[in-house]
Amino acid sequence: MYPDKYIEFLVHFHGDRDYFECHEILEEYWKNTDPNNKKSAWVGLILMAVSFYHHRRENFNGAERTLRKGIGILECRAEEIQALGLETDQLIKDLKDRLVLIQKGGKYSSVNLPIIDPLLKEKCAPKGFPWCSDSNFPDEDIVHRHKRRDRTMVIKERLDALNQKKRQE
Repeated sequence: MYPDKYIEFLVHFHGDRDYFECHEILEEYWKNTDPNNKKSAWVGLILMAVSFYHHRRENFNGAERTLRKGIGILECRAEEIQALGLETDQLIKDLKDRLVLIQKGGKYSSVNLPIIDPLLKEKCAPKGFPWCSDSNFPDEDIVHRHKRRDRTMVIKERLDALNQKKRQE
């Protein structure tokens, strides 16, 4: 019923709070299922996770910018979000409240998505993480993931895309 990558996203989102990993998981899924659609519901969820990653690191500008874009997409994709087992109205309200907190420079706190499908909760919860616990701030590998990962493939993909664009011009 739900894509495995979406389940994996939710497990990390509510389990170890590794928002960078959430972004990676859904970005890969999005690129394989709905590539180039920057208004996809998947992109809205990706931007939401990226915003929480930035907020936890106190990058308020990045958190605000990505959350604002994410909310815009998710509002337009309400039916798709509902079909993913989330209460859309509550999600949008929670995200708008978070946006205000970010704009005020407020402290990050962990977020739980409003999952309304009990079967979805059941699929996600027993995956080896404490469910809906708070972020583990001392875990530098999660909090600062983008600085600690091997960026070789990211750099290569960006160069390939740039070269491709130059060839098309």
